[in-house]
Amino acid sequence: MTHVIAVARALALLKAFSGDESFVSLAELARRTAMHKPTVLRLARTLAADGFLVQRAADGAWRLGPSAGFLGARYQAQFDVNAIIEPQLMALAEATGESASFYVYENSVRSCLLRVEGPRGIRRHVRSGELLPLDKGSAGHVILAALGEAGAVYDAIRRTGYSVTAGERSAGAASISAAVHGVRRAVLGSVCVSGPVDRLTPAQLESFGPVITQTAAQISWQLGGVSVAALRSTWHPN
Repeated sequence: MTHVIAVARALALLKAFSGDESFVSLAELARRTAMHKPTVLRLARTLAADGFLVQRAADGAWRLGPSAGFLGARYQAQFDVNAIIEPQLMALAEATGESASFYVYENSVRSCLLRVEGPRGIRRHVRSGELLPLDKGSAGHVILAALGEAGAVYDAIRRTGYSVTAGERSAGAASISAAVHGVRRAVLGSVCVSGPVDRLTPAQLESFGPVITQTAAQISWQLGGVSVAALRSTWHPN
C-alpha cells in the first residue's frame, strides 16, 4: 500500500486539534505531532489555503477552519448507525448466546436504539424505543459511571469497565453492559448483553466481561468523530 508522507503529516496535524481550546500555538502543534516547527508551518499554511485551518493574526496560533467543519457535517449526514453498530451486536450475540443491545441516553432516561436477539434471547425483555431510567439496570449504570457519577458502585464500574445487574430493572432479567465513547471521550451510550436471571448467573455474566468491553471499545472506535448530538438525532425522547 502506497503511503504518502505529506498526506499523513497533514492528517496528523488536523488530528492534533483534539483539545478543548479553540486556538493552538505552532509550538504546541509541533509537540503534539512530533514534527519540526518549520514543517508544521508549511503544512498549516497549505491547509489554510483550502480553508482547513485558520491563523489568528494576533499571535499566529491556529484553529480548524470551515472546510474541516464541512467534512465533519458531511460525515454526520452520511452516518448510518445501523451499519456500524449492528454487525458488532450480531457478533456479540453470537459469542454470548444472548441478546445484545445498544442504548442511547438523554438527561435521566435511556432507550434501546438497536437490538439483536441471540440464539437463546428473551424477546420480552426490552421494547425498542421504550424509555428506561438511567439509574436502573447495567446499561444505565455504565453511562452514569462514564459521566462521572459519584459513589462506590460507580467507582467499581470505572475500575472494571463494565456493570453487572440481576433483577434490578426487570424481574427475572440479568445483564452486563459497558459504556461507548465518541470524540474526546464523550459518552454516547452503552452496549449490553441480557438474558434470564436463572441462566445468566453472576459467574456467567462476569465471564462476558472481556467480550463486552472489547465490543464497546470497537464500537467507540468505529463511531470515530460522531458527536452525541448526531447519534441522538436518530432517537429523541418524547
